[in-house]
This record gives sequence, structure tokens and C-alpha cells, in this order.
Amino acid sequence: MPSLLSWLALALWLSVSWAARAPYQQILHHSRIRGRHQGPNVCAVLKVIGTNSKYLPNCKLWYQRKICGKSTVIAYECCPGYEEVPGEKGCPAALPLSNLYETLGIVGATTTQLYSASSNLSAEITSPGSYTIFAPTNEAWASLPAEMLDSLVSNVNIELLNALRYHMVNKRVLTDELKHGTSLPSMYQNIDIQIHHYPNGIVTVNCARLLKADHHATNGVVHLIDKVISTTTNNILQIVEVEEDLETLLTAVTAAGLNSLLEKEGQYTLLAPTNEAFEKIPQETLNRILRDPEALKDLLSNHILKSAMCAEAIIAGLSMETLEGNMLEIGCNGDELTLNGRPIIANKDVMATNGVIHFVNELLIPDSVKNLLELGRESDVSTSIELFQRAGLGSHLTGNERLTLLVPTNSYYKGRTPSADRNLLRDHIIKQQLSSKYLFHGQKLETLSGKELRVFVYRNNLCIENACIAAHDKRGRFGTLFAVDKMVTPPIGTVMDVLKADDRFSTLVAAIQSAGLTEMLNRPRSFTVFAPTNEAFRAMSQRELNKLMGNAKELANILKYHIGEEILVSGAVGAAVRIKSLQGDKLEVSSKNDDIYINKEPVAEADIMATNGVIYAVNTVLQPPASKANERGDEPADPALEIFRHAPAFSFSLANGNRLSPTYSQLLKRLKEQQERRQQQQQQQ
Repeated sequence: MPSLLSWLALALWLSVSWAARAPYQQILHHSRIRGRHQGPNVCAVLKVIGTNSKYLPNCKLWYQRKICGKSTVIAYECCPGYEEVPGEKGCPAALPLSNLYETLGIVGATTTQLYSASSNLSAEITSPGSYTIFAPTNEAWASLPAEMLDSLVSNVNIELLNALRYHMVNKRVLTDELKHGTSLPSMYQNIDIQIHHYPNGIVTVNCARLLKADHHATNGVVHLIDKVISTTTNNILQIVEVEEDLETLLTAVTAAGLNSLLEKEGQYTLLAPTNEAFEKIPQETLNRILRDPEALKDLLSNHILKSAMCAEAIIAGLSMETLEGNMLEIGCNGDELTLNGRPIIANKDVMATNGVIHFVNELLIPDSVKNLLELGRESDVSTSIELFQRAGLGSHLTGNERLTLLVPTNSYYKGRTPSADRNLLRDHIIKQQLSSKYLFHGQKLETLSGKELRVFVYRNNLCIENACIAAHDKRGRFGTLFAVDKMVTPPIGTVMDVLKADDRFSTLVAAIQSAGLTEMLNRPRSFTVFAPTNEAFRAMSQRELNKLMGNAKELANILKYHIGEEILVSGAVGAAVRIKSLQGDKLEVSSKNDDIYINKEPVAEADIMATNGVIYAVNTVLQPPASKANERGDEPADPALEIFRHAPAFSFSLANGNRLSPTYSQLLKRLKEQQERRQQQQQQQ
């Protein structure tokens, strides 16, 4: 029996072998697995309904059954290198191994075979040697513009021969050697052919897709492709320079100093904005960007992808990073390419020596070139942006000051009347451009009005005073938007100052003063105060209230139970948060349906900010756990005595007059003393 180690070694070898396969070989293998129930050497393919397009499926495509959003059906055909035998299942016979010329006919590339004969290329590809032919299908030749095809077939010895030799490489190259981003010298003046081998298994040659690969011949190999490819001798910059529809782009590229990037070696994708694309944006915005070299460079860099992406390789949505650092969603809908879900690509797959160009008829403007006004209008904070403009603060949204704007989301205003209070809104403008990921707990931020706002970092949220950040930053050219869940309430005094200024807390203020806690609540510390309102005290019986107010020590103990040792704003409260009170016991703060609860009691008002804490108004006087137990009379004040209250052995000993150990005798004495004190207190009351 094989050992466990042997099985593990085999599994490792299989995984390494699979990973070592080229992506095309992986999807071909998957296709053979899906087709094996049809017989030997049968491959399953996905055929787009209503077209002749077929794709080898990877696992994801197999279950989705969609190519560029279009439905597919499963078809079965012989895998490359095999053919059917009448009366037998599957494709049991290997194709005959012939020279390249005859192999072209065997694989169905009869037009390429015909043109090889008429241009006298057939003499070369029937002789000994080692070649690779990227053979266009019959449909590819038929789809050429009539004038182009006429010019080829009217001059077979030069034009057609040169075109065919551009489809050839002077050595045998199999798919596992077709590496992504490489080039192969063609047999026409050694002009390079651009190869791209994508992770989804699609291989392109000058952006023509490999349909059937690795058809071996005695003197080489044939790969079927879906297009007739043209020679590529210009780099991206040279193509931009000669395209009339890219004149504005050329001007912008020169002004931004990106000429050298677009002409250097590499593999890029340029999403080239046409003249029409530049005309679509407001002239004022365009002029501002054109006058700002840094913004212009960011704008253009957002149109350059870090790798070459041919249209044929896009069969589903994928994210790609631009040189500017943004992620673009590139997808397809039938024959159309889409960017961020929009069909704005006007012309695709213009090949260059250092990449590929797709013409786009809309500008892809990144946040990094926008001002605060533009960022806000396009976001879920448009209501707040209108308030800033109504308050006469619009110049701060369009200028070049380094600012951060705290803007409540539109949902905050549901059921509220938006207020364009200029002074309040100035408290929402911070005098520096910030990034939320670099904020730290306790940081102080100065606003345009000169006030200081504090930063609170919690496990589940990041808050500035009472307002917590509700979305990712939107960082513009000079300013950054922080979308927050509510209007910011800057603190205006200490906890005691705030309580004294609010008539709802007059009884609480008197209690704090009686308990000697005034000085503490004026100190520069961090408190969360669950402040009982006058209504909360009125809910107590007069006897309970007199007892509480008449005992300064007990009063201080109760009040300290209402004070947490840290600042906890409501935005940081999840299902439940426990904070330690100054009294020593813990308080449980919870949230449900946007309501806040303290020890399961509803909070009347949250997030009343103070310079040394935050206040929650509550309509209940909270009782510490120990106080509640004593009031019920079901627990002794001394937990050590609880063993006597419930221990059967103790009861049995007392009943039988047994002598107790000294330790138990002392506990019994303490229990009797406690009971006597309770009786005296009840008599006094």
C-alpha cells in the first residue's frame, strides 16, 4: 500500500505540474475533461449563439455559459491533432502528419492554402525546414475590406507574399513558448509579431485570437487565428502623432511631458481620448486641467494601462490598474468593449510596437484632478455640497487651498431640513488635506473657523467628534472629501459646562455638586457620561430620592456608575460594547435599528459633545449590579457569605448542633452581624 507520504508527494507533483502548464494548455485540458464522455480526444467548446465564435472554457466559463454577456451552447469537436473515424465514437485517429502546405488544408485554412499556392509560398512550406504559420481562417480573409483584399490578390508575388510571410516565424513555436508580452521576428523583414498569452488561456497574435493551436507538420506547426494581421512598425506616440482624431490628445501629451513614455519599449494599453471626448467636458474644467501640468499628467496616466490588453482577450469583466493608480472595470457586451460599464470605446486593437491603442469617446477623469465641488457633485453628498455653496463657501470648493471637507451623506437629511448655517459649515472644513488611513486616536484637527476637532479610532469605525466616516476618501487635486454619517458637533465646554447649560440636567448638576464630583468633570480627561435627565429623577419615589441625595458617599457611587472611563460616540457602538465605569462595574452600550441603549435602557439623545467627553441623555437612573441585588434582598452584601445561604451541609450542621470549624464560625458571626445591621436600618426607616 502506498504510504501517506507517497500520496502527498503525488498530489504536490500534480499541483506543480498543473501550475507549470501555460494557461492555454490548462483550458485545453479542461476542455478535454468536459468532452471525454463523448469519446476519446473530444474537446468541449462554448459556441456563442448566433455566431460562429467558439471558446475553450475554463471552469468559471463552463458554469456561467456566457461570453461577453451572450449566451452559449456546448459543442463538441475533435481536439487539435485528431479526427473522427466513421462508425467509431469520438476522435480516435491522429491526423496525418504532412508538410505545412497540406496541413493548412487539413485544418480547414483553405484560403490561406490557396493564397500560398498563388504567391508561390507553397514551394517554401513544402520543403524541409522548421516554420510556424499563424494561419487566418477562411472567414478572416473574407472579412477584409474589399479594397485591401483586391490590393493583395492583384499583386500576389509581392503584396500577398509579404502579407503571408508576416504570418510566419522561421522556427517551430508551440503555445507553451508563446509568452505574454513577447515578440517574434516574422519572416517579412524580421518585423516583430506581438504575442500575448493571458491568464484566462486566450492567446493573441497582434490582437488576433488563436482559435486552434499546435497543429504539427513535418516541417513546422500551424496555429489558426481569427484575423489577418498587419505589419506593426510604429510605437504608440507615432500613431497618436498621425491620427487626426487624436490631435487634442497629442497636445495634452506634449504639455504633460509624456512623449517619452509613449515611445519607449514596453507593453501598454492606451485608452486614447478622441477630440470629441475632450469637447464633452466643460471648457472651464478643461482649461483648468490643461493649465495644471500635474493634473494633466494624472488625467492622461489614467488612460494608460500597465499591460497590453487586446479586445479579444476580454470575454468577461475584469479590473485593470492604470498608471495613475486607479482601477478600471473593463468588460464587454457582445462585440462592444465597455469601460466602467459604459460602451465608450469607438475603435479597438490598433497595434503598436509597444502596446495597443483603443480609441475612447469620453474622458476618464480620475478623482485626483477634480476639485471638491466636482468630487461632491458626483458623490452621495450632493445635498451637503449645495449647502456649502448657499452659505457662500463655494470658493473653498473650487480653489487651490489644501483642505478636507467633512460632508454628511444625502441619507442623513432624510426627515431633516438642511441648514446652510455658515458658521456650522465652516466647522466642517479642515485646514489641511488629509487621508483617513493616516489619522490617529486623539489627533486634533483645526477647522476653518479655528476650532479643534478630535479624532477617535475604534475597532469598527473612525470618527471625528460625533461624526463617523461612512465611505472611502475621495481625494482630489487639492482637497479631500470625507463622507460622514452626520453633521459634526464641535465641543463648546467641559462636561460640567454642557450639563449646566442644559435645563434637562438641573437635578443631575445638583447631585454632582453634592457628591463632590464637579472638579473631576471639569478636568481634561476622557469621559462618557450617561446623564439622567430631570425626568429620570422624577421617576424615582420621593423616599428613594431622599435616600440617594442624603448619602453623599452612596450618591457619588451611583453617579460614578453613570460615567465611563473613555469617550465612546454612538457611531462606534455595534451590537454591544462594554465600557468600564468610574464606579468599577461595566456598562453595556448597544445599538438596534439606529437606536442606542445603555444597560438595555433607551438613550433619549446621543453624542452631546464636550471638550473632555461625550454625554448621552437617559431618562432612567442606572443602578449598579450590587445595588440592584441588595434592593431585591436575594443576595448578601458580602459574596463570601453566599455559601451559607445555599449550602445544604451548613443547614444540616446547624440543625444537628454540630461544631463548626473556626473559619466557618467567623463567617457565621459576620452573617449574623450583617442581618442585625439590616434590621436596625429598617427600624430607623
